[in-house]
Amino acid sequence: MSSMNRRDFLARSAALTSGALLPFSNSTHAEPPPEVKRIRLLKSVAICGPAILAEEMLRAEGFTEIEYVKMDRVRGAEAIASGLADISMWDMFATLPVIDAGKPLVVLAGIHAGCWELFANDRVDSLRDLKGKTIAIRNVNLGDHVLFSSMLAYVGIDPKPVKWIKGPTVLDAMRLYTEGKADAFMAFAPQGHDLREKKIGRAMIDTAQDKPWSQYYCCGAIGNRDFVQANPIATKRVLRAFLKATDICARQPEVAARLLVEKGYEPRYNVGLEVLKSLPFDRWREADPEDTLRFYASRLHEVGMIKMPPNKIIAQGTDWRFLNELKKELKA
Repeated sequence: MSSMNRRDFLARSAALTSGALLPFSNSTHAEPPPEVKRIRLLKSVAICGPAILAEEMLRAEGFTEIEYVKMDRVRGAEAIASGLADISMWDMFATLPVIDAGKPLVVLAGIHAGCWELFANDRVDSLRDLKGKTIAIRNVNLGDHVLFSSMLAYVGIDPKPVKWIKGPTVLDAMRLYTEGKADAFMAFAPQGHDLREKKIGRAMIDTAQDKPWSQYYCCGAIGNRDFVQANPIATKRVLRAFLKATDICARQPEVAARLLVEKGYEPRYNVGLEVLKSLPFDRWREADPEDTLRFYASRLHEVGMIKMPPNKIIAQGTDWRFLNELKKELKA
């Protein structure tokens, strides 16, 4: 497997896409430069592709300094709302408790569905069997906890009394499950592959395949509201980089899988390629991200995990203007 330098990557990217991302293309040449040259993204271990490819795309959009912020006590959507990072790809459903708390967070776009798989032991045959069981998560209000809670709410189970045990990382949570200390665990790629390979438990739900979860986005573009309001040109350029990277994952996952290996996110090329091929990266133009937020917000509101009704969550915590512009600009 040959190494791919930045020039090779951009050349492949240009061939795979319409060219609208590159600095010399008509769509970006007519725009003013971004208000800031520095962009801060959350550092993630996710191998679902677009966030990793987006680094070179962001440089082509005029960002000269790309910082990856490590998350310690403050994680995920909370870290973006607190101003530790500007924009990132993250779990869309994990934004709901943060928006509900009135913090300055906005969802800008849906990126793709999938990523998560619910694994359970032989004491669990269905979601309803999780009542009274022990579930391993990273922490409360992070993506796995919110997704688990929405699934339980969907089948009429109040998630609050469930026995949650915390990781606090996804690998720690998986260890609790593999050691038999938890009945279920929400695996994030590539943990699902690893559990299947070791023949530990079974995948009850694959959110890339099983309805209703497969109908809604997992990963979205999320921004700090203050940053978005102060830097609309930079915001649009970041989102364009994310969406163009998503297109590459859809059209040539082999390119993305090589980047996963070369950047040290996943040493096994075949595993990275398997994950990328399993995810629907080609839906961001058609699927409405508002439907995703309404679905998950409705489930969480029903069981009292969030106070705001879905319509208020959407009104307060979304900004679709950049996505709507880019859907017209980046036609397939």
